[in-house]
Amino acid sequence: MEIFVARTDNEIEHALARIRNADALGCDTETSGLSAKYGRLFSIQFSDGDFNVLVPLSEGVSIGTYAEILADERIVKIFHNAKFDLDFLREAGVKVHNVFDTMIAEKVLTRGANQSASLAETLYRYFAVDLDKSQRAKFNRKWDGIWTEELVNYALSDVVYLPGLMNEQKKWLDRLGLAEEFSVQNSRIT
Repeated sequence: MEIFVARTDNEIEHALARIRNADALGCDTETSGLSAKYGRLFSIQFSDGDFNVLVPLSEGVSIGTYAEILADERIVKIFHNAKFDLDFLREAGVKVHNVFDTMIAEKVLTRGANQSASLAETLYRYFAVDLDKSQRAKFNRKWDGIWTEELVNYALSDVVYLPGLMNEQKKWLDRLGLAEEFSVQNSRIT
């Protein structure tokens, strides 16, 4: 797993060159709170499953050309609880197309089973991965906006598994005849 933070023009171009040709990208944001209207967007993260990049907006890096990646109809953007991230991105003036929401897929797959569709529990069920969410508390209005190695690792841990998770969920949606139901539910978020 390669971790990359895109701060300089050269780093931004390198990261874009690596993710521009992906068929699907795990995507996530880190924010100052729950309200897109009042909160701040601190970062956006992308992962193709191998190459993982964090764009540190809180350090003054512009979303710039990454907005083109998000708007690209060809690339599937995989979010977990896409509505939350999309609200923040819309507030920042960024359009996102071709979204797959792994939380919606999990809710469709586990309906009636009283199982959590949180990312941590979903990843544990599929891949026996334990996500450490303790760093999340640092993202608030008082945070200095500087990305430490541990914060970068935390933020990217949310996206690295999303491409694999989507692939597994698609298999189960097809096996169980739930692909159409997922499509209807997923279409409501964009």
